[in-house]
Amino acid sequence: MATFNLNINGKKQKVDVDPATPMLWVLRDHLNLVGTKYGCGIGQCGACTVHLGNIAFRSCLLPVSSVADQSVTTIEGLSENGDNPVQKAWLQHDVPQCGYCQAGQIMNATALLKSNPHPSDAEIDKAMDGNLCRCTTYVRIKAAIKTATGV
Repeated sequence: MATFNLNINGKKQKVDVDPATPMLWVLRDHLNLVGTKYGCGIGQCGACTVHLGNIAFRSCLLPVSSVADQSVTTIEGLSENGDNPVQKAWLQHDVPQCGYCQAGQIMNATALLKSNPHPSDAEIDKAMDGNLCRCTTYVRIKAAIKTATGV
């Protein structure tokens, strides 16, 4: 076990865990931030996506020891009132069905828009590839991302 001082959603957090513990389990089991979901455990589905700095990462593959002093943002830290443009667009387009993948989808979409505020359809497809939705709301996801651009 080791002690890690983390910056999660703008708050300093201290955890005592094995250095190889994936951030997914640190967030869910040690910090009670359960918006980040477990999907596949091998980084293929995107349900566990968080931001490390401004970059989307699969938290199931991200050992706590690799985070160091970088800031981690989860779906809970994206906005206090659910008023992030992507979250608002998600509601406008009625994207969620079962909702399980939506935190990861939203986190991936917000990372895309931070790096590319006006992506093309092809850029959206490429950026969102690998975020799986068993309800297949991909058309609504793309429409919501376009709405969130404000164009």
